[in-house]
Amino acid sequence: MKLVTALLLTALAAPSLAQEKRQTPRDAMVAEADAATARAPVEEQAFVSKGSVSIKGKAVAYTATAGTLTIRDDNARPTGSLFYTAYTTGEGSAGSGRPVTFFYNGGPGSATIWLHMGSFGPVRVKSDKPVYVTPDQYSVTQNPWSLLDKTDVVFIDAMGAGWSRPLGDKTGKDFNGVDQDADAFARAIMRYVSKNNRWKSPKFILGESYGTLRSGVVARMLEERGLSLHGVALLSTIMNYGVRQAGYDQNHMVLFPGYAATAWYHGTLPGQKPADLDAFVNEVRGFVAGPYAAALAKGSSISDAEKDAVARQMNAYTGLPIDFIKRANLRVDLQHFQTELLRPRGLSIGRLDTRYTLPPTDLNADSPDEDPAGTAITGAYISAFHDYAVKTLGVKTELPYKLTAREPGYSWDWSHRPPRGGVQTTPNTAVDLAFTMRANPKLKVLFLNGYYDMATPFYGAEFDASHMLLPADLNRNIKFTYYQSGHMIYLAESELAKMRDDVAAWYDEALK
Repeated sequence: MKLVTALLLTALAAPSLAQEKRQTPRDAMVAEADAATARAPVEEQAFVSKGSVSIKGKAVAYTATAGTLTIRDDNARPTGSLFYTAYTTGEGSAGSGRPVTFFYNGGPGSATIWLHMGSFGPVRVKSDKPVYVTPDQYSVTQNPWSLLDKTDVVFIDAMGAGWSRPLGDKTGKDFNGVDQDADAFARAIMRYVSKNNRWKSPKFILGESYGTLRSGVVARMLEERGLSLHGVALLSTIMNYGVRQAGYDQNHMVLFPGYAATAWYHGTLPGQKPADLDAFVNEVRGFVAGPYAAALAKGSSISDAEKDAVARQMNAYTGLPIDFIKRANLRVDLQHFQTELLRPRGLSIGRLDTRYTLPPTDLNADSPDEDPAGTAITGAYISAFHDYAVKTLGVKTELPYKLTAREPGYSWDWSHRPPRGGVQTTPNTAVDLAFTMRANPKLKVLFLNGYYDMATPFYGAEFDASHMLLPADLNRNIKFTYYQSGHMIYLAESELAKMRDDVAAWYDEALK
């Protein structure tokens, strides 16, 4: 019996052994490739260099540190390696009371190459006019509008983007969500603060686009973990996804003031162009909050006379044909606006920045071929950053720099657990920011808005802020500024200069 059993087991094992033998060469190749695969380091890296930038006519010397921050779970197990670039002055040494500001882009899943190379660091990719930047124009220059005279600056890439990667048994799915992503950034910020002994430094965060939604949660998480911020700056804001979904009347209200500003810029208004854009936009706000909101609220019960009157006013503020507006039931979708406004000129306009234009393939199209505001600067930023990272920052790694964490199979967990109540299925982190402002009554909040940004319209930011329902004394801690630029306000030199001065003044106020 034992012999039969042994023979039977051998027979059953034979196919597996044969199969294993057949796979051995391939397995060996896979094992060799795995062994040679670049991985994010658990041990933190730091590539250090020196530089100087002239700000307001004064030379500011700085230390640049490009490296990684290892974040760990509550049991001290390493879970991720986040890449960052920090610019600190001699005053920003350990234990310094000098401010430090943490920057990140949005996406979700975007690297922070845009803010790093365009906004308030000591260098920037040269851009100004809303036109395509050709390869012969690529250049990195000193940034005279840097904030290094006011604060040390730290740019952090999102998990899975740039040179940030999960560690151990963690994968991108462990970080791809509203709360999971915010937790990673909160841990990275606290790790930087601890590693560099910056607990006494006034601390600020500045997020762009989805980074503003992230900031509401990060600010709350930091507050709950014992790190109080002095300020939260929100550049091109979208904190509330709930009211901006297609089909909701609020979404059309959010868009319309931006439509009017765009029409003002491109000169499509049927009457005389108002001299003052700010005053014109303020007039449009009154129309949106009054007659337009009332008309949309009536739905199909609106009278023909009221519909006609509202359509005529929308025409006066945009130049869109009255019949076109009425066929859309007063609800002009963004893609239709992008293709219709300049159709007589044979052009469509951008979404991130409506100043940018592109000749469409089909002049009858009801949606743009692409967003010219995005394609116009992508090549310049990527090429300039890679050259700068290697030659100036001295970064050495075999990891590919990923512009985004998005890849085949990528998905995002949009559920969010706010400070009070159940789980949100569509996030609104303005409630998190309001919670943090109530807990920390000295916290200052700055909204930075581009008039020509239709990805995160300025009127939406105003709606979000007004619905935080703060008491009057805390409302005074909120400030709004506006610029004649788009989603990436810093692409226009004149507006970056203005924004730089506005933010510098805000720092002075926050540090009083």
